[in-house]
Amino acid sequence: MTNTFLFLLFCSLIRSSASNKNALHDYHHLQRGSSLSVADASHLLTSPDKSFTCGFYNFQRNAYWFAIWFTNSKDRTVVWTANRNTPVNGRGSKVTFRSNGAMVLTDVDGMVVWETNTTSTNVNSAMLLDTGNFVLKNHKGQILWQSFDYPTDTLLPSQTLTKSKNLISASRKGSLESGYFHLSYNSINVLTMVYDGPDISSVYWPSPDPGFNVWAYGRTSYNSSRIATFNDFGVFTSSDRLQFSALDMGLGIKRRLTMDYDGNLRIYSLNESTGLWSISWQALAQPCTVHGICGRNGICIHGEKPRCSCPPGYEWSNPTDLTQGCKPTFKKRCKNSTRFGFLGLPYTDYYGFDLNFSSSISFESCRDICLKDCGCEAFSYRRTGEGNCFAKSVLFNGLQSSNFPGTLYLKVPIGMETLDNILSGFEPTCVDTTIVVGSSSMGFSYQELMKATQDFKVEIGRGGSGVVYKGVLEDERVVAVKRLEDVSGGEFSTEISTIGQINHMNLVRMWGFCSDKKHRLIVYEYVENLSLDKRLFSSSFLQWDERFKVAIGIAKGLAYLHHECLEWVIHCDVKPENILLDGALEPKIADFGLAKLSRRGGQNSEFTRIRGTKGYMAPEWAHNLPITAKVDVYSYGVVVLELAKGIRVSSIIVHEGEEEVSELMRLLKVTRRTIQEENELCLEEIIDPRLEGLFNKQQAKKLVEIGLSCVEEDRNKRPTMDLVVQILNDCESQ
Repeated sequence: MTNTFLFLLFCSLIRSSASNKNALHDYHHLQRGSSLSVADASHLLTSPDKSFTCGFYNFQRNAYWFAIWFTNSKDRTVVWTANRNTPVNGRGSKVTFRSNGAMVLTDVDGMVVWETNTTSTNVNSAMLLDTGNFVLKNHKGQILWQSFDYPTDTLLPSQTLTKSKNLISASRKGSLESGYFHLSYNSINVLTMVYDGPDISSVYWPSPDPGFNVWAYGRTSYNSSRIATFNDFGVFTSSDRLQFSALDMGLGIKRRLTMDYDGNLRIYSLNESTGLWSISWQALAQPCTVHGICGRNGICIHGEKPRCSCPPGYEWSNPTDLTQGCKPTFKKRCKNSTRFGFLGLPYTDYYGFDLNFSSSISFESCRDICLKDCGCEAFSYRRTGEGNCFAKSVLFNGLQSSNFPGTLYLKVPIGMETLDNILSGFEPTCVDTTIVVGSSSMGFSYQELMKATQDFKVEIGRGGSGVVYKGVLEDERVVAVKRLEDVSGGEFSTEISTIGQINHMNLVRMWGFCSDKKHRLIVYEYVENLSLDKRLFSSSFLQWDERFKVAIGIAKGLAYLHHECLEWVIHCDVKPENILLDGALEPKIADFGLAKLSRRGGQNSEFTRIRGTKGYMAPEWAHNLPITAKVDVYSYGVVVLELAKGIRVSSIIVHEGEEEVSELMRLLKVTRRTIQEENELCLEEIIDPRLEGLFNKQQAKKLVEIGLSCVEEDRNKRPTMDLVVQILNDCESQ
């Protein structure tokens, strides 16, 4: 009998122990006196809907953080840490909810690493909410402490950002420790991104100019509340009038707004079936515009994949951490016996830290300013007619990009064997003023182009900037010759030099030009197929895979103009007539770069008159708002919806009762109402019926969603073209 009793008691204890252990897997709250141990992987708190998990997070060997992460993300993405810069040991460390009401994290030796300020309060429970907020509550359910008040690098929906809070990036990819990039409100109530490194502090967004015009960026400094919210729809709204939203805006998607280790601010959306994140919005299209990313003396080289580099005569301070920058391989001494020369780096600049600024001076005078000043490390000279000279005291925020109209001259000692082509203070060699527009471009005389076009006989196109004629050069190349109207000679020379350097498979290539007295002509490659309108709105219409290919190609071309080539190149007249198709039906955008070729200050001054084609023009043209690349995004959205629907939504007028509205407005109204009522798109009512249902539904859905987001009236809600490319590329193989 005794043995039976002991056996039953033992079994009861085993069941009780197993029950307690399993209960740890389902913790939703902690009571005073309880704790979570780093040694037991099952000691976790989960939110009621299991979206978030809180516990000890291991990133490096024997280094643990008390953290909160997304339960269903593949990499357990961390959104908050208590001990961000002081990880604890993997043995003996624990978080204890003490009887005095404080939540305390202790290391293996008992040292307090982190604790809440809730001592001597009536806090009686700790829990993780479905929002990802870790809170301490009293018996009435009132929150007396919350993790949302102490953000790290991430803002979650329903979490606010205020004047006393900021987001600080991680130090590197995969790390949890604090980095140098901050998102916070400045002293004039404007939300900014700042590089706050060990040597310098520098604002780089929304503008690197400390005295930037707040209104020009759609912001205001008059609202001193300094508060921003990120809601469940994926919309971020700030008291300084900044507003942006995720491309997949709507309920039901897990999102996060993160100040990334590379200095960019991004919204990420979670695919819960795969556990992977996708970027649904980002603040900066060009990574090289982030300050401090390559460290002191380092240069960020802009391109499809930006990279950091050291200038000649410099080497990495720490090859494993490029943010520490470069150091000179020579000793910098400032003695009379030392002679200095200069090494020219074209298209390169270091932003800020100007020791001296002079305008309307010669190259020689600019060079002498730097030679005579011991504190001058380099000088930048702009050969754009203004004669602007910038002497640099420190070299930070280096950038090399084809759109920079100047050369940076590094100050180096004469006689260094590792350097070539040093400008050592002698008179510079004079060059003629021939326009150089790239190795494959050339100048033509007006007589040559008259002969090539048979006296401009065969007209193949006509637009706002001029007429296009077909021609054949002496080497038997077939070309398209555009005869420009109302263009000044000086402006033509400047802008054509820029256009000639642009080379992308989805942009019509310029082969040459003519600037002969009053004549201004551009020679382009001849694209053998018709323009998109001829292949979309006719009986010989494109099939679905061809349309999707065209949509991606146009997006890539515009993304190159907006982000990868020259930031200021805005097309201003994106429409099917300006999209040409080659033999493989690869789209090529025509007429780019011509928006700036009108006479400045004259009747047709830059952007003082409305440009573009009715139906494809963004609302800001009519509202007299500053014109940005988002006008092209709007036009692209209209083109994309026309690709999907197969008709001109831009111009057709339909009747709704007594009111006349465009097909575009009707489509937007009906589609958005359908989404609101049924929470999904009705593709059969949108996609071109001529396709007879032969289209990829996933691609069609994504293309329509992009089209709708691109034609948002508020330009801040429209995506950037590089983000559009990324999204379309992701579903191209589906």
